[in-house]
Amino acid sequence: MTFIRLLFLFLLSVPILVTSNGCATLPNVTEKIDAAPTTQGPSQILSAKGLLSPKQSKAIMERLKRSVAPTDILERHTAVVESVTESPLTKGNKVTLLADGQAAYAAMFKAIQGARDHINLETYIIDDDDVGRKFSDLLLKKRAEGVQVNLIYDSVGSFNNPASFFKRLTDGGIKVVEFNPINPLKARGNWLLAHPDHRKILIVDGKIAITGGINISSVYSSRLSGGRTIEKGKPLPWRDTDVQIEGPAVAEFQKLFLDTWSKQNGPKLSGGNYYPRAKEGGNALVRVVGSIPGSDNRIMFIVYVAAITFAEHSIHLTNAYFIPDDQILKAFTDAARRGVDVKIILPGTTDSAVALYAARYNYSGLLESGVKIYERRNALLHAKTAVIDGVWSTVGSTNMDYWSLLSNDEANAVVLNHDFAAAMEKTFTKDIAESHQIKVEEWKERPLFSKIREWFAHLFVLWL
Repeated sequence: MTFIRLLFLFLLSVPILVTSNGCATLPNVTEKIDAAPTTQGPSQILSAKGLLSPKQSKAIMERLKRSVAPTDILERHTAVVESVTESPLTKGNKVTLLADGQAAYAAMFKAIQGARDHINLETYIIDDDDVGRKFSDLLLKKRAEGVQVNLIYDSVGSFNNPASFFKRLTDGGIKVVEFNPINPLKARGNWLLAHPDHRKILIVDGKIAITGGINISSVYSSRLSGGRTIEKGKPLPWRDTDVQIEGPAVAEFQKLFLDTWSKQNGPKLSGGNYYPRAKEGGNALVRVVGSIPGSDNRIMFIVYVAAITFAEHSIHLTNAYFIPDDQILKAFTDAARRGVDVKIILPGTTDSAVALYAARYNYSGLLESGVKIYERRNALLHAKTAVIDGVWSTVGSTNMDYWSLLSNDEANAVVLNHDFAAAMEKTFTKDIAESHQIKVEEWKERPLFSKIREWFAHLFVLWL
């Protein structure tokens, strides 16, 4: 989040937060865990042919359990998540990890180029730069070929773009929705700038979905040259992660997109085959988690806290904006104290200095409990991922800050699969090698001025 975006959100959203979110709170996850059914594991898993029987679902989970060391992350956690979301656990998915913008953009361009029926793209930022124009050109080309193209972009995230950028798309036949317009005269219903659409979802022909933390911007286009953020006189590359999914889970992403389109009163969509017959192409279990504002709708928050709570061996988290609430902090410290290997990779440099200092405010308590903290060097870390106990993984748009946890529309893929978790661990190890570990002894000796900055930044956590 750039400083200007942060300032803009702060100035325009303070009165909205006071009136609409002032009493908003995150759900009590302990209560959710206690209230969850005692039945272990999923009641039913969705296949390409429909819901499996409880017996078939149990057999699948038993096979998965045998692939890793014993862990409650598979059964108890799954039961908790099922109690708070209608999104099913789906089988038969092929999942491909896309580490960094180069891999993600290559996969996105390939998927778009192969589109035959429709392209649905939802993004927080689509910049009017080289990458944004390449995407625009390709989307216009596919629309000219008869492919239906629908775009949702966040008004605040993309507010730097000139109107001509989007007019070119609409003139070319692309249907475009501006999520919660900045201009109150264009607002559909309530004017809610404190409710951004932070999702990043690409769906092609209802068969391929790509999601994660990557926006449409040149900052991701190269490992060697970045964009907005400068360190030692040179632009930093952005380090981010997406995942490509093929299989029954794609329909769940489609539901999220079409629901947002409907809520934003987008133009009528007709003729698209949005839910083609699903085909199973892999062996990963995937649950699609979408969060929207409201104390009962912060599903990804519940998913994260419960996953950390049930971890038995390892928690390896990467997060761009780490300003967690007390429940998340307690879950981490409790896990470390019971012997779980807790490692967290956070940015060493970021596009929001206030967010960086606010994150560091929490380091002392985490370090003293045994949590290992690393700060990524030589890149601006923007990824939002986790891998737990070698079998549970998530990739998505959700940061551990108050905007993500309370106010944003977010989307994550939760993957239960040993092989995908191994790929996640490999990427995590590479990031560790490019990071500096924060040691508790040296952290205690940091300058007083640093402590003051952290304390001051922490005062603004609700706007970060």
